[in-house]
Amino acid sequence: MALLELNNVESFYGNVQALKGVSLHVNQGEIVTLLGANGAGKSTTLRSISGLVSVTRGDILFDGQTVLNIPSEKIVSRGIAHVPEGRRIFPGLTVKENIMIGSSARRNVSRAQLESEVEEMFEIFPPLERLSKSLGWSLSGGEQQMLAVARGLMSKPKLLLLDEPSLGLAPIIVQQLFATIRKIRERGMTILLVEQNANMALSVADRGYVLVTGQLTVEGTPDQLLNNDEVRSAYLGGGKKS
Repeated sequence: MALLELNNVESFYGNVQALKGVSLHVNQGEIVTLLGANGAGKSTTLRSISGLVSVTRGDILFDGQTVLNIPSEKIVSRGIAHVPEGRRIFPGLTVKENIMIGSSARRNVSRAQLESEVEEMFEIFPPLERLSKSLGWSLSGGEQQMLAVARGLMSKPKLLLLDEPSLGLAPIIVQQLFATIRKIRERGMTILLVEQNANMALSVADRGYVLVTGQLTVEGTPDQLLNNDEVRSAYLGGGKKS
């Protein structure tokens, strides 16, 4: 059984239909990427899953149960962590304080356990350890992105939703970030990744979907998508293969 299933999901922003019958699934332990241009509905898909956008038709199942009409904080407690586009860290809090806030949806967790889990985040994201007492506003874009992911992991999710993690980052930082995404996956995490950098996304993914103006048009393995002329032309900077 899939860990996450979207069945014919439709969502609106005001009078504009953002998702038009989107159906996809993510199996336990997979990285699945959702590709598409700006305005295609990628972020809306993640926001619909995490309860930040209302679904007007269809269903979203997580671990076999619907998550529709459930407050977003309860969706977090069920095991879905959403790392949004733009990072949205708390600039006036320290790195360590930002990380610990990620555990706020959990109950009956001792201070000693949280301290141990923060140390685990420092193992995954070594640059954050030396910055633990620094305020969020002082971090670089790459450091902020690491912090946002670490904060999401502190909720102990079964599924991690990553929205445009490479946005605005230098190429070398993007390489480091995706190496960390691989490391997180090796620890057993399931990930649904929204990303405009199709080459990087497909380098870590097991499967992918292409979203165009709210509709899924293509799906397949990375090799299938890399060799699809439509995908190559639109997202990979190349035309038809000779």
